[in-house]
Amino acid sequence: MGPWAYELKLDGHRTVLWRTGGGVRLQSRTGRDVTSHWMDLAVAAMALPPGVILDGEAVIYLSDADGGAARISFEAAQSRALSSARRASELARRRPATYVAFDILAHPEAGHPDLRPRPYQERRQVLLDVLANVGPPIEPVWSTTDRDEAQGWYETLEGAGVEGVVAKPLRSVYRAGRIWSKVRHADTVDAVVIGFTGAARRPTALVVRLPDRRVALSQKLTTALAAAVAPRLMHEGGRASTTARDVYTSVGGEVAVEVVVGTTRHAVLTVVRLR
Repeated sequence: MGPWAYELKLDGHRTVLWRTGGGVRLQSRTGRDVTSHWMDLAVAAMALPPGVILDGEAVIYLSDADGGAARISFEAAQSRALSSARRASELARRRPATYVAFDILAHPEAGHPDLRPRPYQERRQVLLDVLANVGPPIEPVWSTTDRDEAQGWYETLEGAGVEGVVAKPLRSVYRAGRIWSKVRHADTVDAVVIGFTGAARRPTALVVRLPDRRVALSQKLTTALAAAVAPRLMHEGGRASTTARDVYTSVGGEVAVEVVVGTTRHAVLTVVRLR
C-alpha cells in the first residue's frame, strides 16, 4: 500500500457534514439527520464553500476544575447527541462543540465534485486548503507521516480524550474506513440489541448479539442511554435467557449499539453509544 499517514482517533460522534447551497446538514454514521443537535457546528460551517462534504468527528472539549488543559469529553458529546433539540441548544451555549474533519469527500468549487476516488494524500491537501479560511470550531484532525510522532501521540494523549491512532495509506481512496487500520486504547464493536431488562420505558440493561453470534448482557445503562434507546425498541413481550441464565424481554428490529470489546470475553459488557 506504500507509505502511511497517521491521524488521531478522537472520542466523539462520527458525523458527515454537508455545506448545501442554502445551509448545512449534519448526519450520523447511521444516516440520521443530527443537525439540530449540533446547530453551533452548522452555523460555523456556513463559512465553507457550497458543495463541500466533510467526514469527521463532533467533539466537546472540557477544562478541568483547576482550569488546566482541556480534554475531549465523550460523556459531554453523548449527552448532546442523546438530548432533545431544545436541550441540545442549551448544552451548546454552555459547552460548544468542535468539528474535527479527517476527510473531504467533495469540493465542487475547486473542480472536485467527488474526491472519494482520489488518493488520501491529495484529499488531505484539499481539506487543509478549504479549512485554512474557515478556522475553529471547524478544524482538520492532526495528521503525520512520521511513525514515531504517531507513537508519541498514542502513548501520551490518552488522558486528553484521544482514543488512539488511525493509519491510512497515502494512496488510499475513500472507502469509509475499510482499508484503514485503527489502534485504540480500548477497542469497540457494533452489536445488535435483542432484548432488555427492566421496564420497557426505561430499560436497565441491554442484551446484545455480538459479531461472533454470542449473546451477552450489558452493564447498567446510563440514564441518558436508557432514555434514548427506549423509543427505538420494538417490544415483543417474549421472555428469554442468556447462556449465563440472565432473564430478559426479547425485542425485534435492528437497533445497533457500540460496545467495548475489552469486556466481551465475559458475560457483561459496556454499551458506549447507540448507532
